[in-house]
Amino acid sequence: MRIVYDELYGDHLRGIPHPESPGRVEAVADFLRRSGKFENVIAPRDATTAEIERVHAPGYVELVRAEVAGMADFAGYLSTGDTVIDTHSFDVARRAAGGAVVAMETAMHESGSAFAILRPPGHHAEARRGMGFCVFNNAAIAARAAQAQFGARTLIVDFDYHHGNGTQAVSGDGLSYVSTHAFPAYPGTGGRDENYALPERDAIVNVPLPPHDFGTEPFVAVWERLLAATVARVRPDMLIVSAGFDYVKGDPAGDLGVDVEAATHLAALIRRLAQEYCGGRVAYVLEGGYDVDALARSVAAVIEAHDAPQTPETSGAQDSAIPASQRELLETIETLD
Repeated sequence: MRIVYDELYGDHLRGIPHPESPGRVEAVADFLRRSGKFENVIAPRDATTAEIERVHAPGYVELVRAEVAGMADFAGYLSTGDTVIDTHSFDVARRAAGGAVVAMETAMHESGSAFAILRPPGHHAEARRGMGFCVFNNAAIAARAAQAQFGARTLIVDFDYHHGNGTQAVSGDGLSYVSTHAFPAYPGTGGRDENYALPERDAIVNVPLPPHDFGTEPFVAVWERLLAATVARVRPDMLIVSAGFDYVKGDPAGDLGVDVEAATHLAALIRRLAQEYCGGRVAYVLEGGYDVDALARSVAAVIEAHDAPQTPETSGAQDSAIPASQRELLETIETLD
């Protein structure tokens, strides 16, 4: 698996007390170096204005540029909401979006996998506003770049603890979205009624989960059934994964009671379906995950699953482990029309 990383990602909010800290990606990079998994590293580039504006309104991009320039030596909130920025945020966010594009390009050219270990995350960012910890929607920018450069239909797979409201809002026209997330946790979107069949096989698919103590086997079992059905419907040319690991047990900003080992099963599932439907093309884009040790081990598990000589066996998670509420919703999704 190729890795996309840049030390510049540490410059956003450095020295600012905030859960979305530079230590997140730096701890991942350090863990991968120490475990011998930091070898196939590719440098990102800045996303172009045209690439960003396939997802975000030009006025919003200019607003971010101007408000970051006005920060001087301070940090503050982006005027669109609850996103903290400082003097480095525009440059880092542009490089993060570019890192997602480079991961996508690498996966497309090599018919393989890539992981963009970047920040700030992106899946809450809507066309005209930043939200949460997100400035630009990295995964969506990569998906639209795949469409523009390669004519590729994409499915964004989002297993972050929080719903990717921004990605859902810009989906359609060749971009589909599938998510599990805690509900009604922040941002309060992604309810059971937000499942839509869109034209040309596109879809928006949401399976909300109880906000705590869901458990490892039910989580993996939901994804094994959900992703297989969604990929079969959409038939994408590539998968882009909004890889948020704040679902892990003990995460200070999430916690679905799921073990770190779930990342191995998720990656094995994604690898298998990417090989079956997408020629093996899959790009991971880092989203949440605020227990840095669990985050680093989760990313390493994904890399191991994709680098294994053979696709790892299925998890063995039983469909019967899925609670009745989610099983009923999955049955509805499987017949989405």
